Amino acid sequence: MKMKQNRAGEIEYLTFPLLEETGMVRHLFTTRMGGVSQGIYRTMNLSYTRGDEKAAVDENYRRISSVLGCSREDIVCSDQTHTVNLRVATRQDGGKGIVKPKDYHDIDGLLTDEPGLVLATFYADCVPLYFVDTKNRAVALAHSGWRGTVARMGRCVTEKMREIYGTRPEDLVAAIGPSICQACYEVSEDVAEVFIQEFRKPGQAEQILEGKGNGKYQLDLWRANEIILQEAGIPTDQIQVADLCTCHNSDYLFSHRASQGKRGNLGAFLGLNPSSAGKI
Repeated sequence: MKMKQNRAGEIEYLTFPLLEETGMVRHLFTTRMGGVSQGIYRTMNLSYTRGDEKAAVDENYRRISSVLGCSREDIVCSDQTHTVNLRVATRQDGGKGIVKPKDYHDIDGLLTDEPGLVLATFYADCVPLYFVDTKNRAVALAHSGWRGTVARMGRCVTEKMREIYGTRPEDLVAAIGPSICQACYEVSEDVAEVFIQEFRKPGQAEQILEGKGNGKYQLDLWRANEIILQEAGIPTDQIQVADLCTCHNSDYLFSHRASQGKRGNLGAFLGLNPSSAGKI
């Protein structure tokens, strides 16, 4: 595993050394450990919409906010529906999805250049994508399931960051977070076919798809997203892949497949350090 395991009291969380080395951001990926939720949500569930008690989820957010060194009012939540829609988050969005309702829908990726604001997206097998622009001091966080991946969410984010912040891909540091691995992710022939059509360069389809017969394939979302980030212009040595499977580690991380949908949500969090304000 290429992520670092951390503890804060009962809470266990994961960080990327490559993102930490920028010295610009606070970030983490949650595990199931250290929250107060019960039953199928135990214990660090961050979803209000899967049937868990609101008070438990509130407390879980309080604990994660403490680890991040922010308040719940500083966090902006996505509204994921497997699109590649992106939202530029501002201070006015702080707390949306936690302490106040979201006034936006169908948002699978968030961007900001405001220090102190923390972006949040949510997972239980899909791929988290983290982006840090080390020159223009901007960040992005995106949710990429198979639909987002075949629609090249990573490229969409890179292009949006260039449009809004003047980001150059060579200045980006990126990370691909814990998600379902190829060995665990069987897909049908119709899904495999859209990847074959999208990843047309010689050898690419073979890198991400393994045929199992009877119209079944094993899909490698990690490699697919890595290819997308590389083709978007991010240097390979500036991309870190977690290499940690949610399905294989379903006692430690929520997995939709392993639990047959009876689960909570993990959270990815990323924000510029408050101390970044005013720096060039």
